[in-house]
Formats: sequence, C-alpha cells, structure tokens
Amino acid sequence: MTASSIDPPLTDLVSVDVSGSGPVVCVAASGEVDSTSASVLRHELDVLLDGDVRELTVDLGQVTFLDSAGLCVLAAAHRRAVRQDVTMRVLASSRAVIRPLQITGLWDLLKAERVDDDPTVPARQGVA
Repeated sequence: MTASSIDPPLTDLVSVDVSGSGPVVCVAASGEVDSTSASVLRHELDVLLDGDVRELTVDLGQVTFLDSAGLCVLAAAHRRAVRQDVTMRVLASSRAVIRPLQITGLWDLLKAERVDDDPTVPARQGVA
C-alpha cells in the first residue's frame, strides 16, 4: 500500500467554486483548508489575481477547518491584492475559521466579515 492510496484526493478535502466574471468575482471554498489542500485555494486566487479582477470576495462560509497553510494563502492573496489595487473581502461564519483569523491578527488585517446562514440575521455582523 502506498501513501497516495491512503490519502484522499485534494478535491475531497476542499472544493473551490468561482462565480462571476471579469472585474467582480467570488471564490467560495468548502471543506478543509489545511497544509494538504491549501494549494487548491492558492491556485484559484492566483489565477484570478493574474486576470482583470478588481473586486474579489473569498467566501469561507462553508470551510470547516482552517490551519496555518490556509492563513498563509489568505495573507499572500491580500498582499497581492493590495499591490494590484484589488478590493478583497473575506467572509466567514464558523468558529473554526473566525478564531484562527482573530488569533493571528488576520481578522483585522483582512477586514474579514462574519456572515450567518440564518436569513433572519443581518448579513454583516461584528466579530463574535
């Protein structure tokens, strides 16, 4: 048995959907963004930032786990977006994503926004 037969494919850990086109795009990730799968998110963000995007939303509302590799991807995308004068928004809803962002100071740097799935709750709220 080889290690590759034990490890799930990256797309089983995280999926990334891109919606919108041209200057306004949303990247929605779901699943686990960790050292194994962060490259999937990094690739999508790099492709978009190589294009003509002017407003980029990174929706982490369906992410169930975020580790330092995922945080590095977000920080690198933010640095690049600032250099390219791209407006980047980061949306999060779960504690598994919000806490790592807060602990590292990225919550404030990225100006991340808490969003809730409950339609009776306003879409944008302060930090929990």
